[in-house]
Formats: sequence, structure tokens, C-alpha cells
Amino acid sequence: MRHGWMAPFAILLMAGGLALFWALAVWVSRWIAGRSASVMFWLPVTLAAAELARGHVLSGFPWGMLSYTLIGGVGDVWFAWVGPYGTNFLLLALLGAVSFCLHKGWTLVWPALVGVLVATIGLQTLLPRSSDSASQSVVRIVQPNAPQHQKWDREWMPVFFDRAIELTGDGAAPDVVIWPETSVPALLDFAQPWMEQMSLAARGAPVVAGIQRREGDTYFNSAILIDQPENVTAISDKAHLVPFGEYIPLAWLLEPVGLGTLVEQVAGFSPGTGDGLMQIDGLGLARVLICYEGIFPEDMQRGEVRPDVLLIITNDAWFGMGAGPRQHLMQAQARAIEQGLPVVRAANTGISAIIDPWGKVTDSLPLNEAGYLDAIVPHAIAPTMYSKMGDWPLFVLLSLCMFVGIARRKRIRIDEGGSQV
Repeated sequence: MRHGWMAPFAILLMAGGLALFWALAVWVSRWIAGRSASVMFWLPVTLAAAELARGHVLSGFPWGMLSYTLIGGVGDVWFAWVGPYGTNFLLLALLGAVSFCLHKGWTLVWPALVGVLVATIGLQTLLPRSSDSASQSVVRIVQPNAPQHQKWDREWMPVFFDRAIELTGDGAAPDVVIWPETSVPALLDFAQPWMEQMSLAARGAPVVAGIQRREGDTYFNSAILIDQPENVTAISDKAHLVPFGEYIPLAWLLEPVGLGTLVEQVAGFSPGTGDGLMQIDGLGLARVLICYEGIFPEDMQRGEVRPDVLLIITNDAWFGMGAGPRQHLMQAQARAIEQGLPVVRAANTGISAIIDPWGKVTDSLPLNEAGYLDAIVPHAIAPTMYSKMGDWPLFVLLSLCMFVGIARRKRIRIDEGGSQV
């Protein structure tokens, strides 16, 4: 691949850059605590603040947060109440409190932990439950399984497209068909022959598919809705682009030092400006998220209209057989819990899945296998606390804590100065 030589440098620079957030958090906590043992209290605050910053600075990269270790267990209910960043803080605060109690030799830590578990289970019972049965519309997720090194090979592109067409037209006709990210091997301007085949294979069902499109010299990573062989009724452009993959952060700093060519080669896409909503017959009002967008909890809350379902289309072939596809799926489960919405996830190489509004995977296709999944999508539940409040309460709380910490540090310096006189 043309830019493959850059991968080792990008990985090293990204790992080093992300490590700075935690390094700064540790330094600030020790600076506030001074020589006392209170660092166990301040470290959860500064680490939680660092994770919140990591998810937003330079468009953010909130991958692999500590709170995601709770997904699939009883503790994932906290995502519905305080979201992933708030759950980070609660988990870190709990670990800090346990460490402090063990340091002091206090045995009350064990009853306290039992109390936390009981409270967590109690929160499960407070989550809203759906009173309606699931829709009877059948959604078909198509997983063509195109390896990344062959996906854009001119000889292989028709092979993967024909495979997706065959999977679309197999068996009983579904009510909705979902293809993954960039699954149409042509720009939208030139994709009419391909779209006609897709619509015919769907046998009257609307088709949502990933495609690239352009407006003049501007390119977009998009999803389109096809409801007739010659009719694209909706377009949703990816708004949250991948840094160094789809755009260059702070590109204006690189051009003056002679790296303008690199910026031009990598910064190939522009962000969309829409709300990502798409009305799909048989599925309802869907918020369409393309790949990377699904890892940002705040991207679920664009606009004032609440959708019926979150629809995530992604490639994921970049990850191969590593942990990446499973981690990406887990973050989709977190989005479902946070919003109280079902998730339909179509991935090129897997893991394609249906996720209920409590974050449970109800059906899925295995990783790196071609196939299709026919499933009925669960109904949404009532909006969760986090979907209403977002991260503002946590931001205010952490800001107050940092203000108290800085004030405490100034008092310590004054006391130390007085003791030296």
C-alpha cells in the first residue's frame, strides 16, 4: 500500500502521544498531594480528567478506556447513568479507595465492596424496560469479508461485490439490507450500474451501503440509502474523521516546514456537516455512524431528535485477526447501553452484530467469514440518564476537584514557606 511505510512511525508517535496524557495525570496528582499519601485520592481525579481529554483533544481517540473492561458484566449498567468517562472516574475512585484502605489496614473495605456490588445490581433494576415487542421487520446484514490488501485491488473488487450481491439475494427477501463501509467499489458519480444490481438483488428492500463520493475537489466517506434501482433517497457523510488516515491534525503547521505533499496525500476526506439521521423503511429513524464515529459517545447525541436505532457500518479489515474487531464491537455495545438504543452493526470482515439497548449481542456473524445475518431489531427503551445529561456533570465535578487540588497545593507551599522561616 502506498502509505504503508508510515505505519511504524504513526504507531510509535500515537502510542507516545497518548502515553503523555497518563504521564501528565500522574505528575499532577503527585504535585497536588505533595509528600502526603493523599495521592491515592488525587490520582483517580487526574486520570479521569486525562481520559476525558484523550477523548477530545485533536478530535480525540477514546479507544481502550479502563471502563470498557466492565462491558458484558454487571458493572456495565453504569454506562447508562454516567457514560464511559464517568464510569472511568467511579472505577478509578473505587480502586483508589481500596488501595488506601488496604494501606491503612482497614477491614471495612470488604463490606464496602459488597455494598458497591449490591448498589450496582440495584441500578440494573432501575433501567427502563421495553413494553413493546420487537418489530417484525427482518434486517439483513451483509458481510463480504474482503481482506484489506485485496479490497481495492482492481481484479478483486468485482469478486467481493459479486459476493455481496449473492449474499443479498440469497434466501427469503428481507425488509432492509445493510452493506458495510466503502462496500460499493466506485465513486457515487459512477456507481449507477453497481447500485442497480444492489437494488435488484434486494428485491424491493431498501439498501444502506458505504460508498465514497465527491463534490468538486472535496471527497467524503459516506453512506447512501437506495430504495429503487435509480434512486438514492438519502446520503450521510462521515463527520468524525480518522486522524492521519482521513485527515492530518494541525495540517497548517506541517505545510510551512515542507510537509505539504504529505498533507495533500493523506488528507483526502472532508468531514460531513449533517446530523447523520436517515429514515429507513422497515428500520425506522437511524443515526448512521461510519466506522471510527462509533467510538465517540458524544457523536450519538448530535441534534435534538432521538433515533430509533444506531446503525454502524465499518470496514475493520485493517485489524486482521487481532483484538481490534472485538474491541470495536465492545465499544458499540457501550453506545447501546449509554443511549438505550439498539445497534445494527455491519462490518466488512466482522464482527457484524445486532445489539439490544442493554448492550447484549443478540446475534452476530463470526470474524473473517463471508455471510449474511437476518435478524429482528429490538425496540429502543426510554432515554437513559447519560443520554440526557452527557458528560457535563463529570466535567463540572472534575473541574471543581482540580480547583480544590490547586488551592490545596498553594496552601501547602505557604505552610512549607512559613516552616522554613
